Amino acid sequence: MLDFIYYPVSFILWVWHKVFGFVFGDDNAIAWILGIVFLTFTVRGLLFKPFVNQTRSMKKMQDFAPEIKKVQKKYANDRQRQAAEMQKLQKEHGVNPLGSCLPMLLQIPVFIGLNWVLRNFQPGAESNYFFDANDVASYVDAQIFGVNLGDAINHLGLAGGSGAAGWHWDVAPVAVPLMIVASVATHFTARHSVARQNPASATQQTAVMNKLTLWIFPVGVLVFGAFFPIGLLIYWLANNMWTLGQQRFVYGRIDKEEEAKKAAAKEKRDTLAPKPGQKPKPGQKPQVGQKPTQKPAAKPTQPKQDRSDNQNGKSPKGSGDGVRGGAWAKNGGAKQRPANQGKKTQGRKRR
Repeated sequence: MLDFIYYPVSFILWVWHKVFGFVFGDDNAIAWILGIVFLTFTVRGLLFKPFVNQTRSMKKMQDFAPEIKKVQKKYANDRQRQAAEMQKLQKEHGVNPLGSCLPMLLQIPVFIGLNWVLRNFQPGAESNYFFDANDVASYVDAQIFGVNLGDAINHLGLAGGSGAAGWHWDVAPVAVPLMIVASVATHFTARHSVARQNPASATQQTAVMNKLTLWIFPVGVLVFGAFFPIGLLIYWLANNMWTLGQQRFVYGRIDKEEEAKKAAAKEKRDTLAPKPGQKPKPGQKPQVGQKPTQKPAAKPTQPKQDRSDNQNGKSPKGSGDGVRGGAWAKNGGAKQRPANQGKKTQGRKRR
């Protein structure tokens, strides 16, 4: 029923085994180990873009986490309205909740497919999906430190490896170190991811998931790793090492983008803002600490006739002082009586 998973997984493993078999030899265990490792890298490389989208989606969700808390508090007694408002918020911010789970969900079929393919390398088998009888025999005989790649500490009666059910403690010297390293890598991968979370966005569900990823999953790898064949433990370790390196690369890249955006915004503000002592342009806000400049009050304008009279030494009409001042200036400052005033005095004497 799951051949659509088993065939692609076996094909990728077959390709990489042939590549490294050309260098080290088809029957060399190193060719099989590197084949499993690069199968992991191939799958994770195909999931790189979804992982980046997942990281950006999680960051957006953390940015508007306070709004989510407000909605949860406001509609605490109305689950239907709360779900509708949450969907509205996610749509406004362009966040897809399923996007954060996609990379993890896509890795599950690969894990199941590789587990099945590795367990089907049975002694005497004529084929195993893309592998022929010679390839099957090569894998069955490939050993690392005296342990077959298909062996596990406990087989649970499943096919593959030695084929015998029960405990095989001779596998422990190789399996246990791989289990411990894989468990530690799982913990540090989760720890690096949790450290990126915004404390303001923490919820009860987030706290539960953090505990699961930090402690329960690593312990699960340590305990259930005893039932995994050596080849599958190598896949798990390679997968966690890739995840840890990918997180560091992607998170660092996103941090640089955020810093570049902040620097560009600051540069734009500095460019548009007036320099100290410079008047801001119309519609431009003054810098912090700079007093807004006020336009000087407009001086009252005089009529054109008044200005011309002043220029000729005359004052505006209706001002007697101005007339006398003008006559005084015109006659060089000499005090002189007006002509009509002398005529009036002569007429009085005659009478």
